[in-house]
Amino acid sequence: MSDYTFISGATGGIGRAFSISSAKRGYNLFITGRSEDRLKSLKEELIRSYPDIIIQYFASDLTDEKSRADMLDYIDKNGIKFERIINVAGVDIQKAFMEYTPEKVLFQIRVNAEATVTLTHALLKRRSEQTEVITISSMSGATPMPYFALYSATKAMLINFFTSLHYELKKEKVKVTVVMPGGVFTRPDIIKEIKDQKLWGRLSAKTPEFVAEKSLKAVKKNKIKYIPGFFNKFLYFVMKLAPERIVLRFIAKRWKKISKDAF
Repeated sequence: MSDYTFISGATGGIGRAFSISSAKRGYNLFITGRSEDRLKSLKEELIRSYPDIIIQYFASDLTDEKSRADMLDYIDKNGIKFERIINVAGVDIQKAFMEYTPEKVLFQIRVNAEATVTLTHALLKRRSEQTEVITISSMSGATPMPYFALYSATKAMLINFFTSLHYELKKEKVKVTVVMPGGVFTRPDIIKEIKDQKLWGRLSAKTPEFVAEKSLKAVKKNKIKYIPGFFNKFLYFVMKLAPERIVLRFIAKRWKKISKDAF
């Protein structure tokens, strides 16, 4: 039985890039996302270019415990084991916290935190002898962010959790890397935001292909954290050294005028 690379959020910008980069390397894929049609289309596209790999997909609503359980049941019935777990799925709602509905609060926490952690736990129990784990967090998790508070908190949770997991699983032939991108050229709204940031955006932002390729190389080296791009590494260093009140004031001024909901 062949081993697989699991990719959540596979049909989004970063997830798609990971799917292509993994297929190029000859990895068999197990891809998931909310839309069965988009998963089927991605599979067909990849198979045309990489006919020697095996691709399975399962449409799942990661906010729903039963939907996740159904996917795991499918995995078990097909005897699938994982040599690679790539957690990409995430929700980037950005607004003042009191503008959230209760449903949106739970939605963001369930996708970014609950689903990522519970699926990692479940898939590690179904791992092959040697396994790699890549999780997409964000530079937004490096510091608290007013007007992006819940997103930055969930991304900080991922950084802390997977950094800890890196050490817990070190002796079990499991490599764990958490990735902290700045802006990534994915959806049109995000591309516009990056352009609106002018020089800052140009220095920070990377393509999904860059993030995927570099992340796959970083986990091979068993890096604990990987920050794509020199400018983002510099920014991370500055945020850790600067007084928190100054960082918070700068971020609040920067993000206060932006408001967007999940797609």
